[in-house]
Amino acid sequence: MPSRARRRVRALLPRVAAAGLALACAAGAAVPGTARADTASGGLTPEAVDAYMAEYLDSTALPGATVAVTKDGSVVHTAGYGTDSAGEPLAADTPMGLASVSKAFTGAAVMRLVEDGRVGLDEPVRTYLPEFTTADPRSDRITVRHLLTQTSGLSDSGFREKSEPAPDSLKGAVARLSGVRLVADPGTEENYHNPNYHVAARMVEVVSGEPFADFLDDAVFTPLGMADTVTVDTAADVAASGVADGHVAVLGVPVSLPEPESFFNGAGGMASTADDMAAWLAAQQNGGVGPGGGRILSAEGIEQTHTPNGTEPGETKALGWEVGRTGRGAPTIQHGGIQFTYTAEQALLPESGYGIAVMAGSGLGRGDAVAIMAGLIALSEGAEPPAPPAAALMAVDVVLLALGALTALLGVRGLCRAAVWARRRSGSPWWGAALRCLPYVSTVFAALAVHRLSAPLAGGRDLPWIGAVYTAPTLMLFLLVAAISGAAVLVARCVHLLRGRRARRGAAAGGRAAGEPTGEPMGEPTGETRREPRSEPTGEPSGGPAGEATEAGSTAEREPAAAPPRLTP
Repeated sequence: MPSRARRRVRALLPRVAAAGLALACAAGAAVPGTARADTASGGLTPEAVDAYMAEYLDSTALPGATVAVTKDGSVVHTAGYGTDSAGEPLAADTPMGLASVSKAFTGAAVMRLVEDGRVGLDEPVRTYLPEFTTADPRSDRITVRHLLTQTSGLSDSGFREKSEPAPDSLKGAVARLSGVRLVADPGTEENYHNPNYHVAARMVEVVSGEPFADFLDDAVFTPLGMADTVTVDTAADVAASGVADGHVAVLGVPVSLPEPESFFNGAGGMASTADDMAAWLAAQQNGGVGPGGGRILSAEGIEQTHTPNGTEPGETKALGWEVGRTGRGAPTIQHGGIQFTYTAEQALLPESGYGIAVMAGSGLGRGDAVAIMAGLIALSEGAEPPAPPAAALMAVDVVLLALGALTALLGVRGLCRAAVWARRRSGSPWWGAALRCLPYVSTVFAALAVHRLSAPLAGGRDLPWIGAVYTAPTLMLFLLVAAISGAAVLVARCVHLLRGRRARRGAAAGGRAAGEPTGEPMGEPTGETRREPRSEPTGEPSGGPAGEATEAGSTAEREPAAAPPRLTP
């Protein structure tokens, strides 16, 4: 193979790794596809919802999901589609994880205390929760509203809560913030951070004098008839509440896995059903009154939970909700929830009067709840639903798998040619060889630090290593293959390079020793013996070089006297 071609092939391994990582980073951008055509009638009728969900599950291999639809405070439709990880059919009364949709319930709990006159939204948190301390004196200025609108100054970049050991209670969740520093002054910057809601839920406990779960049950669940809804502390508690394991996607195939252990309560620890979520949505649309007539808040209190501060342009966070726009520009009040094995979405559409909740048995890597919500909102507006992302994600997985195979082959080739590579660079400066190896070091670094490198793509959110594996297993497999291949080639090159340089130093040292007089015989006596200026054919010993007095030196001194007879035939 010509040398230029060999250089190109050798350069492929790190470039392939970089290409794979860049491709995976673009995985979230779904390729537009064929959308559902039957949208002429518009509206979210039960028949339209059922047809859309059947088509979605069939085209994406999503195992299952549940949906609730309300309109102007009345329940339109609740249903389950597909199955859970145990193969059981999903129904309207099947419990599903809500993830961060839970934050809206925490906001309602705090607002209940506000309406009871026990808490002020613009009062410092420490007024009600003295145990809340950080290493930053600015935290004394954090108000209750700052917590609920994610403007406290706390952030994942300042405290990687998913990567830290999980507490087992709200009190422990607050205590672990004692060494944290703020990344911004309170009230000046939005930073989505789950511990804001851990603190808010703990405040509810302390002010009310009862566990957060009991307060929610009394203030929200019971008045709305949400008999199958609970809030719990940890991922294991969610599973114990009756929620089946969710799924991650590997090459488009759903694989059931338990949710990695984490602390959720107040920020993402709820489980509910489509029936119960319909009652919740109806109360949001009906001034705080549920379908059965139970009231959770005043109409003004409900409106306040839906309203951002409005003090800065672009603020979107309300009290457990966010404001936004549909694809056609209509306003929305919504909040999503994402865990590594399940997802959820809820949305209120003030212009059309619809309320929608979606709970899907798949995690962050697929984004099915988001896609289903987008499709149902489009149907409510008489538009065609966008194509689900599953097909694009499947294509990315296939490409990553192919790149992984190519990377492994290039790694094997690099191992086989490591000795040749080292010989060609044995005389080069060490830094030149080191620079040639840097691309291989980068593949190892990318695999070890991908969960940190991905933070900017995730809005600064903390992504632990296990979370990266759950979110993008094919990408992580590709990076693992690239890292192993790169490390193997790197080690092989270094070993051969060191051996070659040691051999050269040994040869150089031997050459210097051979060129110096030693006074010892070097094979057959030749004319070289006669050219030795210190040889004195007198038969008297003259001593060895450097004053050595050994038997070998004496023999060497006596040999010149016998040399002439041996040279005579």
